[in-house]
Amino acid sequence: MSESQLWHEVDDYFTDRLLPDAPDDALEAALRDSDAAGLPAIAVSPLQGKLLQLLAQVQGARHILEIGTLGGYSTIWLGRALPADGRLISLEFNPEHAEVATRNIARAGLDKQVEVRVGAALDSLPQLADENPPPFDLVFIDADKVNNPHYMEWALRLTSTGSLIVLDNVVRGGRVADPANTDPDVVGTRAALDLIGSHPRLSGTAIQTVGAKEYDGFALARVLA
Repeated sequence: MSESQLWHEVDDYFTDRLLPDAPDDALEAALRDSDAAGLPAIAVSPLQGKLLQLLAQVQGARHILEIGTLGGYSTIWLGRALPADGRLISLEFNPEHAEVATRNIARAGLDKQVEVRVGAALDSLPQLADENPPPFDLVFIDADKVNNPHYMEWALRLTSTGSLIVLDNVVRGGRVADPANTDPDVVGTRAALDLIGSHPRLSGTAIQTVGAKEYDGFALARVLA
């Protein structure tokens, strides 16, 4: 058995024991419709989605910002962690992806709490800041990796003490640690990690993961002040 096969088997083992036994129609439909629409199969895994939900619940998050919606799979996990009066804003560059996500979110019964905004996130974020929203309790960054440091900077502007920032896909199959690798996504990820490690307002860590999403990982950063 290859390492990859073993990773998948262990993920299946955990999923069978830790996630609900009954099929989750909304989440399964979100993946199915995303695939039918030709969206890339890069959504978080079910276990990772549940992790995001638990992090939001531990935070007591009432306001969540997601950068990178794709088909809305992670959005549904996060949205389900909100209280009745909570709000989630998700930013998606691709209008076709946003359309699929909006349908998936509505089918999950979250359309009153979740708003998908279409356009380049680096255009949407200044507009969002101009609205002077309440500080976001949790920010999930899972968009184009070359702009990760810019997304981190905006996340800092839109959060406050105690907020949590989650940055996905930081291992890049191990390429992040290869100094000879100058792929823009790797360079952007390194810059975001350097920002987390050096910024006086952030305390962070990074975790390597294996499983259904192969070899990757995520970083967590808590806003200190």
